[in-house]
Formats: sequence, structure tokens, C-alpha cells
Amino acid sequence: MGKTGDNLKSAFAGESQANRRYTAFARKADEEGFPQIARLFRAAAEAETIHALNHLKAMGEIKSTLANLETAVSGETFEFQRMYPEYLNVAKQEDDKQATWSFDVTSKVEQVHANLYGKAIKSLKGKNDLARTDYYVCSVCVETP
Repeated sequence: MGKTGDNLKSAFAGESQANRRYTAFARKADEEGFPQIARLFRAAAEAETIHALNHLKAMGEIKSTLANLETAVSGETFEFQRMYPEYLNVAKQEDDKQATWSFDVTSKVEQVHANLYGKAIKSLKGKNDLARTDYYVCSVCVETP
């Protein structure tokens, strides 16, 4: 895909980040008592998600469920085994307590995600879906100190 492929990757990253940023901005607007501004941010965030998904599709990154699970487990494993430990060490060296906390808890949760995706791969290879399960975001990840 050449330069277009590079542009799609860059656009995907930018749109994905805008979605998360606008979601955070909406939460802050709600906290400050501006519900309509929060709604504006949420609407824009959803539009950014649509843009990001379009770019991801154009890159050919959405494949079979098995391939998607393998991509997911690989990414999560890289994060908890290599990326976050390196980031955590730097944050500790720089005595950045908020970043240290964030990298530490995120690394632990990424390992949980990798394990869950691994179980899903095993189930799928056995020609089965996962058993009905409720999944939760832990309260530690929802609220930062």
C-alpha cells in the first residue's frame, strides 16, 4: 500500500486518540456541570470511532475472529511483557508516581486480557464460542487516584 498505508496507520492512530481524548473531555464537562458540552464531545468521539474503523478496514486489519484473537493476544502479551515494564522503570526513575501507578495497573490488566484472549482462542479452535460470561472493568481501572 506504500504511502497510503502509512497514511492510513497515522490517520487510524489520530482518530483513535481523538476518540479517547474527547471521551475524557466529556467526562470532565459532566463533572463541571456542562451536560450539553459533554454530549457534543461524546458525539464527536463516536464520529472519530467511525473514522478509525473505516481506516482499519481500509488497511485490511479486520480479519477472521481467530486471526483477530491472535492479533489481540500478541499485542496484549507484548504490552505486559515488554512495553509496560520498560515504561514503568522509566517512570520510577523519574519519580512520576501517577505514571508509575498507571503503567503498573495497566500492565497487570493487559496480562488478564491476554489470558482471556488465549482461552477464547482455545475455545474457538475447539469449534466453540466461550461460555456465557459477564465481563467487567475493575474499579481500580475506572477511577485513577
